[in-house]
Amino acid sequence: MQKDDNIRILHMLDSAKEAVGFVNNINRAALDKDRKLVLALVKSIEIVGEAAARISDETCKKYPQIPWQNIVGMRNRLVHGYFAINLDILWKTTIEDLPPLIIELKKIVSMFDNNKDKNRKY
Repeated sequence: MQKDDNIRILHMLDSAKEAVGFVNNINRAALDKDRKLVLALVKSIEIVGEAAARISDETCKKYPQIPWQNIVGMRNRLVHGYFAINLDILWKTTIEDLPPLIIELKKIVSMFDNNKDKNRKY
C-alpha cells in the first residue's frame, strides 16, 4: 500500500469518528434545529469521501469490503448538491453507515501499523 494511502485512510477514520461523535447522545430531531451540527456532519463526511477519492486503485482492490465508490458518491452529492441535502440521509449515513466503516478502517490501520513494525530497521 502506498504511504499516501495510509495517511488518507487515517483521515477517513478520524473524520468518520468525529461525525459519529457529533451525534453521540442526540436524536434525529437535533439536525432540524442545529445548523452547526448539519455543517459539521457534512464537512466530516465530505472529508471521508475526499480522502477515499484519492486512494489508489491498488488499495481499493486490496480492501473490497470498503464501499469506495459509495463513499466518493456521497462526497460528490454533498459538495455538488449542497443546496438540497436530505437530512434523513445525512443522519442515516452517520449513525448506520459510519460505525461499520470505522470498524473496517481500524482493521486496515492495525494491519499497516503491524507491517510498519515488522519492516522497521533497528
